[in-house]
Amino acid sequence: MAAVLSQISPVARRRRWPIALLAIAGLLPSALVAAPAEPDARAGYPPLGTEVMVLDLEALAEEAAREIAKQRAIRQRYREAPRGPAVDTPSRPSVPAIALRPAEPIEPPPVTPLSVMLDWTPSPRHAALIVARERGLFASRGLDVTLSTPADPDVPIKLLAASRIDLALARQPLLHLGVDRGLPVVRVATLVAMPLSALVVREDSDITAAVDLAGARIGHADTDSRDVLLTALLRQASVRDDEVETQELHFRLGDALREGRVEGVIGAMRHLLPRQLADEGLATRVLTSEALGIPLHDGLVMLANRDHLGAQRDAIRRLVEALEEASVWIANHPQEAWTLVARAEPGIDTPVNREAWQQIRPRLSLSPAALDQGRYRRFEAYLLEAGVLDDRHPVSRLAVDPGALSR
Repeated sequence: MAAVLSQISPVARRRRWPIALLAIAGLLPSALVAAPAEPDARAGYPPLGTEVMVLDLEALAEEAAREIAKQRAIRQRYREAPRGPAVDTPSRPSVPAIALRPAEPIEPPPVTPLSVMLDWTPSPRHAALIVARERGLFASRGLDVTLSTPADPDVPIKLLAASRIDLALARQPLLHLGVDRGLPVVRVATLVAMPLSALVVREDSDITAAVDLAGARIGHADTDSRDVLLTALLRQASVRDDEVETQELHFRLGDALREGRVEGVIGAMRHLLPRQLADEGLATRVLTSEALGIPLHDGLVMLANRDHLGAQRDAIRRLVEALEEASVWIANHPQEAWTLVARAEPGIDTPVNREAWQQIRPRLSLSPAALDQGRYRRFEAYLLEAGVLDDRHPVSRLAVDPGALSR
């Protein structure tokens, strides 16, 4: 190779090195890359007047040199650039890093358990709780809500006061009585905003008003039916307590009426017991609490233990929000809601409950957290005047709005 180069004149070598640079840089057409042979003297020169294009080899060589320097600089940047999945290089993808150990497992969100005891066996009035559970409204708010049924309707408020359960269902009269007796209970939600209980009497009895209770045998389902509703009716009608024979029946109200052991029962569900007895051939009369002069009150409330309210405040607020969403869904989809409730609790799906659903559904509270302070104040005054309560208690001691507590 050196021998060949030595035979090329210096002038020819100076003319050829810019062409080599251009070829390397890719700026020279491939037809011109091949070096032409030395001019043959016999070929002669082009005719006079012919235009000959002469390349500016020096300028092209300078441009080629700049291009080569640019490519070298880019390669140098790549060599010096850091490596890893987070590096963003100008024109080529970065190499992902190699995981040396498995990724840490994702921690599940915390779940807060809450135990809720019903006031009675599952019924259409518990629809908001059942729908919220079945539609995942509790779970979506980080709650694990357990519903249970009491063996005795007087048990829930006692277990709540003893911190054995987190929440309990009851009627508003029992709340006033419990607070007056010093129990640490407080209302946090309303599931049914109108009274559901009534005085149900056999049609063949002479009882048509509260004054007719003198000399009668009356059964009661729970404490608030006897010590609140019945006591208030007797005082209002000027009937002495010893003039009425009372029996504690718990869940056996229908059996006592059917067998004739009592002439009437106080605290019975007005939308259930009369229809049930009618199907069995026993005619009854229903004297609603409103017709008997008892002020309007909440038919079904949710109670919490006041001593634990601070620690449970956020969880109870989320539970009440779920109940509100469930109640609104029930109002918008009444038939679908009944199908869901009946499938979740097959024991509810009876002809009596199917008919009662049409009466109970409009009474479900669409805003469970809402608190009518005037209603609680009036009912407290009524019970105090009737001699049921020993002291008057402020509304703040009886009921709270759990959503307002967090502000």
